[in-house]
Amino acid sequence: MFASLSDRLAATFKALRGKGRLSEADIDETVREIRIALLEADVALAVVREFCGRVKERAMGAEVSAALNPGQQIVKIVHEELVTILGGQTRRLRLAKTPPTVILLAGLQGAGKTTLAGKLARHLKSQGHQPLLVAGDLQRPNAVGQLQVVGERVGVPVFAPEPGNGVGDPVDVARRSVDYAVAKLHDVLIVDTAGRLAIDEDLMEQLRAVRDAVSPDETLLVVDAMIGQDAVTTAKAFADGIGIDGVVLTKLDGDARGGAALSVVTVTGAPILFAGIGEKPEDFEIFHPDRMASRILDMGDVLTLIESAEQAFDADEAAAMAAKVQAGDDFTLEDFLTQMQAVRKMGSLSKLVGMLPGMGDMKAQIEQVDDRELDRASAIIQSMTPGERRDPKVLNGSRRLRIANGSGMTVTDVNGLVNRFSAAQQMMRQMRGGMPGMPGLPGMGGSRKAKGKAAPAKKVKGRSGNPAKRAEQERSAALGIKPDAVNSPANALTSLPDAFKNLLN
Repeated sequence: MFASLSDRLAATFKALRGKGRLSEADIDETVREIRIALLEADVALAVVREFCGRVKERAMGAEVSAALNPGQQIVKIVHEELVTILGGQTRRLRLAKTPPTVILLAGLQGAGKTTLAGKLARHLKSQGHQPLLVAGDLQRPNAVGQLQVVGERVGVPVFAPEPGNGVGDPVDVARRSVDYAVAKLHDVLIVDTAGRLAIDEDLMEQLRAVRDAVSPDETLLVVDAMIGQDAVTTAKAFADGIGIDGVVLTKLDGDARGGAALSVVTVTGAPILFAGIGEKPEDFEIFHPDRMASRILDMGDVLTLIESAEQAFDADEAAAMAAKVQAGDDFTLEDFLTQMQAVRKMGSLSKLVGMLPGMGDMKAQIEQVDDRELDRASAIIQSMTPGERRDPKVLNGSRRLRIANGSGMTVTDVNGLVNRFSAAQQMMRQMRGGMPGMPGLPGMGGSRKAKGKAAPAKKVKGRSGNPAKRAEQERSAALGIKPDAVNSPANALTSLPDAFKNLLN
């Protein structure tokens, strides 16, 4: 969503590189470019003025003039101010001291409240809670049925005593749901409410009545992040009409300009708690202002990447894999399939790669990443017998033809995967045995060369006189990484050995 804003800011900051001192004209030009970038991103005018005013005031101060690298200091200021307008600190849900915690969802029709209710319920369930969904939208056609389908999909019960489609009293349903939750020992109540195509007094009156009936601990406004300036207008109307405690942005994976996310906190005073980043139930995340600011400035979001990996990778499987490597066993196609399936759970490959720092210059390559390659590779491996997965050397021509027919691929596809995997497996053996010039890692078996006399270090062209830098060069040479790629994630990615880089191509 923030692609155009990120590109514009990156171009602005690139002009500051290499300048030992910034003049007032440089700062004015930089702030002007930032202002244009924010306005083009559909950020509210009042927010843009306030933001640029703070950036210019700080840029003219001592923290930039006395800095060794003024350009980097400007980036730091912009990052901090972005964090501020996005809410500052991450805000968690407030849970009631006496269950159930009541969460009231409000918003216009089409904002994604019903889908968001299911995602939120799934998120809370994963944290050990016992959520209950309440079908309080009795106006929109089939809204009750949709919530029941969503609830079944995420494994959360739905309280739906009325059929909807214009039948039933949402205030009565909301009131009865609290008693039902207490009786069934549900500690979180998520109330879905009706919306309108536009804000009107009937909508606000109904929401106020539902709010008074359940006394919610959190009133969350669900906002479609793709509607631009209208999102800010909507948020302010709901904040004035019923009062809101937080905002949830949906469709944050879209191609809109993202101005809503950068404006809604300042305009309403309510923090952004969650973000919907896709259509699947798992496409839901806690909103971290500092991480979002880092994404906008192409600094990556490694913390979210790590958290996604922790959720996708099983701890016991990871421990078993580590023990296997330490024992000196080979990395097999079964292991590769397990790791590939875990990566698939983390989301699209382009999204994961985009979370790495410095990937802004590789957007064209990232967009070409095809997630279906993982599915094709999985189909090939799953068409093999357990013995073939453990030892691909037994794959003769007839076996490969059988695997190709079983997976719906060609023999050429099977050959390509097996050949690339063999090369990657050989690399794993070399890494386990120790880098050239280094003994085998403790507890990892070690190669025959490591047990005897250490192999001479591989010569590196243009070796540095600095011992630390020279060691880095030798390690990079052993992995097949170009010397100029050591400190650049983008370059390092493109200069990995073919056996590893093209494993899924």
